[in-house]
Amino acid sequence: MSWAIRFATALAGIAVLAAPVPAQSILPHPEQPFRGKIGLRPSDSKKDFPEGVKAPKGAPNILLILTDDVGFGASSTFGGPIPTPTFDRVANNGLRFNRFHTTALCSPTRAALLTGRNHHSVATACIMEAGVGYPGYNTLVPQSKRGVGDILKLNGYNTSWFGKNHNVPDWQSSQAGPFDLWPVGLGFEYFYGFVGGDTSQWAPAIVENTKPIEPPEDEADYSFDRDMANHCIDWIRMQKAVAPNKPFLAYYAPGTAHAPHHAPKEWIAKFKGKFDHGWDKQREMTLAKQKEMGIVPADTKLTNRVPGIEDWDSLNADQKKVFARMMEVYCAALAHCDHQTGRVVDAVEELGELDNTLVIYIMGDNGASAEGSAQGLLNEMTFFNNIKEPFEQVLAKIDDLGGPMTFNHYPIGWAHAMDTPFQWTKQVASHFGGTRNALAISWPKGIKARGELRTQFHHVIDIMPTILDAAGLEQPVSVYGVDQAPVEGVSMRYAFDDAKAPSKRSTQYFEMFANRAIYNDGWVATTTPTTPPWVSIAEATDPIDGYKWELYNVDKDFSQSNNLADSEPDRLRELQRLFYIEAVKYDVLPLDNSKVERLDVSNRPSNIRGLSEFTYYDGMVRIPEGSAPDLKNKSFGISAVIEVPEDGAEGVLMTQGGRFAGVGLYLLEGRPVFHYNLCGVERYTVAGKDKLKPGKHVVTLDFNYDGGVGEGGEATLSVDGKKVDSKKLPRTIAFRMSLDETLDIGEDTGTPISEDYEVPFKFTGELKKVTINITEHKLDKEQLQKYREGRLKAALAQ
Repeated sequence: MSWAIRFATALAGIAVLAAPVPAQSILPHPEQPFRGKIGLRPSDSKKDFPEGVKAPKGAPNILLILTDDVGFGASSTFGGPIPTPTFDRVANNGLRFNRFHTTALCSPTRAALLTGRNHHSVATACIMEAGVGYPGYNTLVPQSKRGVGDILKLNGYNTSWFGKNHNVPDWQSSQAGPFDLWPVGLGFEYFYGFVGGDTSQWAPAIVENTKPIEPPEDEADYSFDRDMANHCIDWIRMQKAVAPNKPFLAYYAPGTAHAPHHAPKEWIAKFKGKFDHGWDKQREMTLAKQKEMGIVPADTKLTNRVPGIEDWDSLNADQKKVFARMMEVYCAALAHCDHQTGRVVDAVEELGELDNTLVIYIMGDNGASAEGSAQGLLNEMTFFNNIKEPFEQVLAKIDDLGGPMTFNHYPIGWAHAMDTPFQWTKQVASHFGGTRNALAISWPKGIKARGELRTQFHHVIDIMPTILDAAGLEQPVSVYGVDQAPVEGVSMRYAFDDAKAPSKRSTQYFEMFANRAIYNDGWVATTTPTTPPWVSIAEATDPIDGYKWELYNVDKDFSQSNNLADSEPDRLRELQRLFYIEAVKYDVLPLDNSKVERLDVSNRPSNIRGLSEFTYYDGMVRIPEGSAPDLKNKSFGISAVIEVPEDGAEGVLMTQGGRFAGVGLYLLEGRPVFHYNLCGVERYTVAGKDKLKPGKHVVTLDFNYDGGVGEGGEATLSVDGKKVDSKKLPRTIAFRMSLDETLDIGEDTGTPISEDYEVPFKFTGELKKVTINITEHKLDKEQLQKYREGRLKAALAQ
């Protein structure tokens, strides 16, 4: 081949490479060819900078707001009792959607929201802490299903995420990562929030990008909702100051109103006495208001009270007092959160950006939560560990509700009332009480309507396509070299200016914990729940054949009040078949109705699987439970090698968990102490009587487990191999230490294990190392002695 032919071939190849590809279909955008001129000298050459990626002209800013555990009938915007003026503002400046749906649980809704795919399609059938090894359930969102963060960032947007994450796999949430499924790995350039399922307003487990940080200790009236709003406002202002023509995506996801229901005292006081009428009357009041506002059809019926929820009038005076107070606190939490959200909207308006900002405000990632039991909770961790709180304890702490000493949750009756007019609650994907959420969208530049209602049937997977449509962007076929699977949602933009447009979503499946439903052209077939959402351990029911089915014509029966299963058996069978077709298509199988059993960390991968000894050093803090030694349902030992100075020492050696569940080994006024906090219901302390003398010591706690799940064992505290105290612990934590507290060495982050000290309670001596040993089985007396001697020898060998 001649040089001329080779040269022509090379030029042809260059021409192919330089040819334009379909707009936005490959991300990142291909590199641009140099369009200047290269000569021997600058005078013979022409400069040319590659042009940066720019969003389509006129593309709107995106403010995507998602609250937590808020039912359809909670907000004033949708006829509920809780004042939400910011939600009102968005709705009155645009549209309300009254047939919008979520997945019935936190992580799945959030994964579907950001990717535009069904929750099983993106491996998020359940919360991160309950992932198991099936394609739809393993919590590892595929790289072939990249979401809105990547797409907008790579098309010229600045992107940020504030508040709740709950989309990082349980074993990847530590400082070791990997970080590809953290917000910063999903196209969000800045993250300020928390990674787990919930967190305290007063002592939140904050992460900035990938680094854990502590909230300010000197801010007396600190709350995370206000802190989060401040950070979001600062980010938007900075972004518009330095790149005024560049649109932004701000994903604003408060942890409110998930438990714990925390609110400033002055906000709680605003609602004193507002709920003394009880949950039954509240449901009637809410439905009447919804009809008056036109939120629901005039013929909508109030569904029956869910079995297991008591008649308000049957309660005694103490129960009514406590339960009304719990609802006051919940109301205050959501109202305060909406107020902080309003500050963010105000900031956008002050910048002159509100007219071209698409504000999508989803009130709740699922229905209201009934995980608070029939009597409410002082501490949500009792639910996750199947531990009952005595009502006397709850009554005694009524004035603490909403404050830092509780991790509180309201009773199931209020959850049902907040889902008016529907049956059931969060977790129950078969009924609209679990899946129908209030939605408001405003975009003055792009939506002509003001304060109108839209009734098209839609699902959370439709939000990402709507954002891309509004931004003038296509769904890419390739992102970072990975071919992309089709988006399963549809854009809702067609309904913005046409109230009568037929719904573009004709079919949608729902499934959570084997509760399931299928919507098709105005009809819904649903299973009847076998285990109510306030029961943490599911009944042993076959997930396929153990469920009855119901049938509703929801075009005529808005609230699912008239079960037509007996009169329409053929239609029911047809919809059942359709459910299983969709289930196969979207990786819903196998159906699994187990619940807290899935929380066990042994269900998921681990960086420390198979290891029995772990060594940590002073200052290692914020190690999440999914990456820490599992101290539940087994024997274990904790040894700390310390140096006590001449003037004595105290402080934390090791803690896991915090005020609401966990274990801790520390010195208090020089004396060694081991404290076991059984979800605040019981507390067990093993302590030495004497202060440790100056010099080197090995402080050891051995726990010899009796076996079983959540059973007891013997805790023995030793110093330099000599026993100083022992105690029988009758019960232990069965399933989960915490959702937001961590393993800490040399200090205690978050909240204290015991009220004997205040955080951080840093150790004032020298902490050389802490070793944790795991022994799966119970040891006899001789084995235990040899085990202790061996560990002491190893510790002293440093």
